[in-house]
Amino acid sequence: MISMIIVMEIGAPQPEIEAVANYLKEVGVDPLVMPGQDRVAIGIPASLSADQRETIEGIVRAMAGVSKVTQTSHPYKLASREWHREATVVEVCGTKIGAEFVVMAGPCSVESYEQMHESAAIVKQSGATVLRGGAFKPRTSPYSFQGLAEEGLKILQQVGKEFSLATISEVMSPDMVPLVARYVDILQIGARSMQNFPLLIEAGKSGKPVFLKRGPSATIDEFLLAAEYVLSQNNPNVMLCERGIVPLDRTYTRNTLDLSAVPVLKEHTHLPVIVDPSHGTGVAKYVPSMALASMVVGADGIMIEMHPQPKKALSDGSQALTPDGFLALMGSLQQLSGFVKK
Repeated sequence: MISMIIVMEIGAPQPEIEAVANYLKEVGVDPLVMPGQDRVAIGIPASLSADQRETIEGIVRAMAGVSKVTQTSHPYKLASREWHREATVVEVCGTKIGAEFVVMAGPCSVESYEQMHESAAIVKQSGATVLRGGAFKPRTSPYSFQGLAEEGLKILQQVGKEFSLATISEVMSPDMVPLVARYVDILQIGARSMQNFPLLIEAGKSGKPVFLKRGPSATIDEFLLAAEYVLSQNNPNVMLCERGIVPLDRTYTRNTLDLSAVPVLKEHTHLPVIVDPSHGTGVAKYVPSMALASMVVGADGIMIEMHPQPKKALSDGSQALTPDGFLALMGSLQQLSGFVKK
């Protein structure tokens, strides 16, 4: 698949942009006009024959307002920096994800109002701006705690409003998207659901910001193609999350946190990249160092599991930080941010 990207000159007037788009329509190509901060790019999301490519490129290069024409062989288009050069910023309840280092934190599962209220107070105190909490929990064992379902969403929404925190929770199936979207600010697509394409499409249609986790065995291209499903629904508010891949050795950690994926993603996509060191290691004592490393390698933020009493947590207590541990991590991040200009 070869697609063409037409980059207009800085400040190219609208008539020149429309002239290029109209020419493409005349030759049977559906143009995708993508406004940028200072210039417009026009993409052609279709394969072209060699003759078509040569003819269109020759004519377009000579048109007024065109700066350059390039080809791309990436299987993903909308997620590519070639088509969208400026970094995407997803704004949620005043938090600008992609423009500032963002911390999302909270327990793995919503267990009660009291537990979430205490968690939210700590998250707010720390300076983090997004409260996490699972209401529907996909567990390996059917006998494990599965979450409080809609009641959990109601608790998360209520506590989020009380502390003026944005909220995020996982949605597991296409039919559940309207329900979860009713209560939370950000829809999370879990690692197990990364290639649940009907779910990605429905999440995209919801118009809500979508937080997409990388599958445990997914390549970078597969990850970005999953994001493409959401973006193709005219939903530009997509965030990527590196949360660890299948390890060679599970003796010491739950997963292998692939921090090298962060600079790779930042090079090839304009979407914000978040790291989840809690799932990435599965061991609370390793989370702080991986969180700090995430900032150093260029992540746009982190997602941390924190529980008021990890030993009593109904899910993933082994990877949850204590309140004191979380506040200490936030202090370390604040100190480090001055060195890495975050």
